[in-house]
Amino acid sequence: MYTVDINRINEKKDLYQRGKKSIDMVSLFSYEKDFELTFTHNSTAIEGNTLTLMETKVVLEDGISIGGKELREIYEVVNHKKAYGYVKKCIAEGIKLNEKIVKDIHAILTENIIIGGIYRNQEVKISGAGHLPPVGNDMYNQIKNFYIELSRKRKELNAIEYAAWTHAEFVRIHPFIDGNGRTSRLIMNYQLMDSGFLPVSIAKETRLDYYNTLEEYAVHGNLEKFLDLIATLEEKQLDDYIKLIKS
Repeated sequence: MYTVDINRINEKKDLYQRGKKSIDMVSLFSYEKDFELTFTHNSTAIEGNTLTLMETKVVLEDGISIGGKELREIYEVVNHKKAYGYVKKCIAEGIKLNEKIVKDIHAILTENIIIGGIYRNQEVKISGAGHLPPVGNDMYNQIKNFYIELSRKRKELNAIEYAAWTHAEFVRIHPFIDGNGRTSRLIMNYQLMDSGFLPVSIAKETRLDYYNTLEEYAVHGNLEKFLDLIATLEEKQLDDYIKLIKS
């Protein structure tokens, strides 16, 4: 059983949606800007990017390159911000997550690093993981089935569970040669925001717990621990924004 009360979180989402128009615009902008920075830093750092939070801020907000850092690391944070902007644009246009959007997100994330948006034909091993991603025709069949399941799961699962499943199943398949983690966290937030929830950021300091919950799903098909992680982060986000709502 889940340890987080999904009904309580849904009630908080409804409270946030009813009251968000009364939030001071300056406060809202500062919260959203801070999230964008933190999310970009955490999501790239989880994958090994060595830029600090302050260095990420300087690159994204001031356009200043950081001495001693690989160009790839600079591109990773710049690209992530662009990809997140693309996600918000698609949601504003009312487009449901689909294969084209996923490939576009990956292509933006890997711009100037590798050619993105193309599924791998190589076998890959996830360092430290007991799960071996599918390869060849098996991988192609599984990623095609993933998009079919997106439509069905939307009707079967609650919104947070749906977002968590989207992330966990996509990264289990690992369809790209690189950038699967960053892509999966963006498409999870795509699903959350598309359902009226707030996006969440998984702190780089919690990456071990994060990896373990994903491993539990990949090996045993158990989504509960990962869902609890995402639901807890979502509730914290909602609590922070609800505090901004004027009485």
